[in-house]
Amino acid sequence: MRVLVVEDDLPLRRIISTILQEEQYEVDQAEDGEEGYMLALACEYDLITLDIMLPKMDGFTLMRKLRAEGNQTPTLFLTAKDRIEDRVKGLDYGADDYIVKPFATEEFLARIRSLLRRAGKIGLEGKIAYGPILLDTNQHEGLIGDQVLKLTIKEYELLYYLIQNKEQILTRDQIFQRIWGIESETTDAIVDLYIHYLRKKLAPFDYEHLIRTVRGVGYMLKE
Repeated sequence: MRVLVVEDDLPLRRIISTILQEEQYEVDQAEDGEEGYMLALACEYDLITLDIMLPKMDGFTLMRKLRAEGNQTPTLFLTAKDRIEDRVKGLDYGADDYIVKPFATEEFLARIRSLLRRAGKIGLEGKIAYGPILLDTNQHEGLIGDQVLKLTIKEYELLYYLIQNKEQILTRDQIFQRIWGIESETTDAIVDLYIHYLRKKLAPFDYEHLIRTVRGVGYMLKE
C-alpha cells in the first residue's frame, strides 16, 4: 500500500510517515499543497493524508482540484481546524474522512484501514481476493485453495495491484509507476517480463488465463 502524506509541519510529517512505515505502508511526503497536488497526479496512491493549512495551496483547494481531475484516491484530512463548518467543507470538497489533531495513533490507523476497506483495497481480515486467488496482506502470501503461490516481492506487489483494479485495464505505464516507481532505472519492458513470471506461477493451477493482455495498451485481471 502506498500513501501520500501532505503536511507542512516537518516533525509531524516525520511522525506520521514513521507510523505508516511501521505498519508496512510505503510513504511519499509533500511539504506544501502544490507539491502534494503534483505528486497525487503523477503517481498511483492507495490513500492520501492531507492537512488543510498548507503553504502555496491549501488542502481544500488541493482536494477540490484532484476531484475535478477525476482523481478518486481515498483521502483523510488531518487538521487542527475542528469547527463543524471546516469538517463539512472538507467532506463536501471530496474528502472521505476527517480527523482532528492531536489524534491517537490507533484511531488514525483504524480510520485508514476503514477507508481502504471502503475503497476495496483490503478485506476485513487483511485479505484481498479475486476468483480463486487469495492474498494475505498480513503475511504477504498468495494462495489458491490451500496451495501457496511462491511469489517474489515484485510478483506479489504486481498481483496485488491487479486484484485491487480487477476487471479494469491497467496500462504498462500505470503498472510500472505503481510497482517500480518513476525513478526506477529500468524501463516499462520489465512489466511484460513480470506478467510472464506471474502467469507461470498461476499455470500449474490453470489460472494463467486470468491475466489478460489488452493489445497495445496493457493488462487486466478478468475471469
